[in-house]
Parts: sequence; C-alpha cells; structure tokens
Amino acid sequence: MSTTAIPSTGRPVSGALADPVRQAFLLLRIGFTVAPILFGIDKYAHVLTDNWTRYLAGTFNDIIPGSAADAMHMVGGIEILAGLIVAVRPRIGAYVVAAWLAGIIVNLLIVGGYGDIALRDFGLMLAALTLGRLAAAVGD
Repeated sequence: MSTTAIPSTGRPVSGALADPVRQAFLLLRIGFTVAPILFGIDKYAHVLTDNWTRYLAGTFNDIIPGSAADAMHMVGGIEILAGLIVAVRPRIGAYVVAAWLAGIIVNLLIVGGYGDIALRDFGLMLAALTLGRLAAAVGD
C-alpha cells in the first residue's frame, strides 16, 4: 500500500486515493457515467437545447424508423444505457461510449456546420478510450 501527502494539508493518503492511475480512472469513470446519462435524459427534457433534431443528419434520419424526434429519443435511451454500462462495467462501457462518440462525430460531419462539436467529441472519444485502458490497468 502506497502513501503520499495531500499537498494542501500534509496529511497522508493511502491506498487507491494515493495512486494517480486509480485517480485518473475514477475521474474518467465518473465523467463517462454522468455525462451520457444526463445527455440522454435531456433528449426528453430539452434543458440543454430545445431542438436536438438539428444535430441529426438526414442520412441517418432516413434509415431510422419514425420521426427525427423519435430518433433522438432512441439516442437518449442508448446514451443512458451507455452511461450505466460505464458505471457497472467500465472496461466494456468505455469502448461502447467511444464507439458511440465516433458515430456522433460522423453524424455531425455529415450534417455540416458542427465541426467544433465534432472536434470536441473526438477529444471525448480519446478520453473514453483512455478510460478503457485504465480500466484494464486497475482491474475494473
């Protein structure tokens, strides 16, 4: 068991809290549990944006049954499920989220005009892949 001191207090911390790899894993796990669940819920609540359908490429809307709003409700359900998988099985959930983000990136590039969001999601995808590697390293 390793020990280190908390810089602000000088008190020792031992175990998992002292391990920077474990800390990084926990931070990413929390982020990739909470964010997809909140984004998924918002597909129904419309707090973050009043029109999620503007982000849906017509190409995908044409092959998904129902309206664009129905498609975004399906997206919301998948996002909630992805966040729950990260919470329970981060080694698997991290790659589910990474694949989902890759799909979002492709969709945004097809829609056009959302390159900034696609680039942000690329960074998130890399972080999700990092979570997957850290999960393997810490044994979760």
